[in-house]
Amino acid sequence: MAYRHTIDSTVYAFDDLRDVLAKASPLRSGDRLAGVAADSAEQMIAARMALADIPLAQFLNEAVVPYENDEVTRLIMDGHDAAAFAPVAMLTVGGFRDWLLSDAATTEALRRLCRAVTPEMAAAVSKLMRNQDLILVARKCQVTTRFRNTIGLAGRMSTRLQPNHPFDDIRGITASILDGLLLGAGDACIGINPASDDPAVIGGLLRLLDQLIARLGIPTQGCVLTHVTTTLDLIGKGFPVDLVFQSIAGTEAANRSFGIDLALLKEARQAGRAQKRGSLGDNVMYFETGQGSALSANAHHGVDQQTLEARAYAVARAYEPLLVNSVVGFIGPEYLYDGKEIIRAGLEDHFCGKLLGLPLGVDICYTNHAEADQDDMDNLLTLLAAAGVTFIMGVPGADDVMLNYQSTSFHDALYVRDLLGLKRAPEFDAWLACAGLADADFRIAAGAGQLPDFAARLIAGA
Repeated sequence: MAYRHTIDSTVYAFDDLRDVLAKASPLRSGDRLAGVAADSAEQMIAARMALADIPLAQFLNEAVVPYENDEVTRLIMDGHDAAAFAPVAMLTVGGFRDWLLSDAATTEALRRLCRAVTPEMAAAVSKLMRNQDLILVARKCQVTTRFRNTIGLAGRMSTRLQPNHPFDDIRGITASILDGLLLGAGDACIGINPASDDPAVIGGLLRLLDQLIARLGIPTQGCVLTHVTTTLDLIGKGFPVDLVFQSIAGTEAANRSFGIDLALLKEARQAGRAQKRGSLGDNVMYFETGQGSALSANAHHGVDQQTLEARAYAVARAYEPLLVNSVVGFIGPEYLYDGKEIIRAGLEDHFCGKLLGLPLGVDICYTNHAEADQDDMDNLLTLLAAAGVTFIMGVPGADDVMLNYQSTSFHDALYVRDLLGLKRAPEFDAWLACAGLADADFRIAAGAGQLPDFAARLIAGA
């Protein structure tokens, strides 16, 4: 179906819903690379005005990726909750924006609505929003998940402790973990990106996390971010697996480039839950996404990268994850060129993920060849914390020495906690206080800079 809008007697025509969504997007390098971006500011505004007048119900009749060719589209369409959609079914995209910003869109109303919103609807309304709109609505969305602690409660922000090492050295990883714990990081999970794909190495890292968490009695969960098939094989061999990780994307073809499909993710969730390692809940999946992944796999179908990112969230939603992480600036400047594009994308991703009912965290990051710096990351961190981001990364010195990119440090999390009064998962805060690492207000204790005896012994025995 074609769409049109006229500005000063100039008629701007858009071929279909896919085209109007792409042309309405804030400019970014990935969409220019794909050849789908607006040619001018005037065309972008015309596309947004055309988009504002499109009924939300049209997104249920017109797929941006053909239904018959894509299992992600089928997941979105077949899983739509028509009853939950009824309260907003008569709205246009512009009307939906107004409703989201109104007092009627309470936390409870948004919770009831999340299964009725398709990713294309979420992406569409985000394109009509200023940054402050994305922050305000996302803050009203509260998504809570559980494994060994409770993630996503109001007034709280978690961190994934990321202790990567270029050689997967056990002592180096252990030292980084303890550095993070002493600074109050790790309640979302302790998650290692392995440098090796050798199952023996992966298995050793799984045992390290299991032993460390058990020895110190930490109410958190471990994860080694290897391919889901490797994790399934290790589960079958009896290795201790808390969270099952996989990178995902918004089209069937892009997921195929990752070596996965929806059936494999279902099998992985079943295997993870069968371990029964969670003491509080059974949210066992951890997904990572990023704008540009489908384009980099030549699997974007002419759809803009932000809409495809939102479609990845529909994939994640189907498997009730503990954590979903948008690694927003990691793919590089070919997709998000500079700090401004990264900041906008991070706010979009967080908004869309929360609106769709996901425990959305953001790896606030950039690659060393992007036109961005740590001041840009400070800005995005502050904005996302104000928006109620579920979790962020905790990387030693904010510099990942294995993945070679810049993220957020343990101290960055302390900054934003002090600024906005944000606590950690309640069970983790209680553990910090019991271990003498935090005071009665759950602030890192003055003596926490000294390695406690148990930490020294742990490093010596690693």
